Amino acid sequence: QVLLAESGGGLVQAGGSLRLSCAASGGAFSRRAMGWFRQAPGKEREFVSAISWNGQSTIFEDSVKGRSTISRDNAKNTVYLQMNSLKPEDTAGYYCGASDRGETADWGDYGYWGQGTQVTVSS
Repeated sequence: QVLLAESGGGLVQAGGSLRLSCAASGGAFSRRAMGWFRQAPGKEREFVSAISWNGQSTIFEDSVKGRSTISRDNAKNTVYLQMNSLKPEDTAGYYCGASDRGETADWGDYGYWGQGTQVTVSS
């Protein structure tokens, strides 16, 4: 069993930055890929970014590419999502997931999820 807890969300003005964190407990964090997804009201959950178990491979959704960074610290069982140049359309609940199938953009590959952290970007 893997427990995930996101933090770092909040209200920020357009153009600002946030760093989201996802702390894992329950074991095997360092052997799993981790991903970030987001979901806005009335919309489906969509992929944001993912990172391999060793941090050497990362992927990003096109709309956040170039203004976001994903990283992990396996010693702290934590994965981070740094988002810069935030836009109102980034407003959503952000969720981290743990995957035994590698760093993919398919939320169905992630077997463990956190409760989410809300990001609201004002214009």
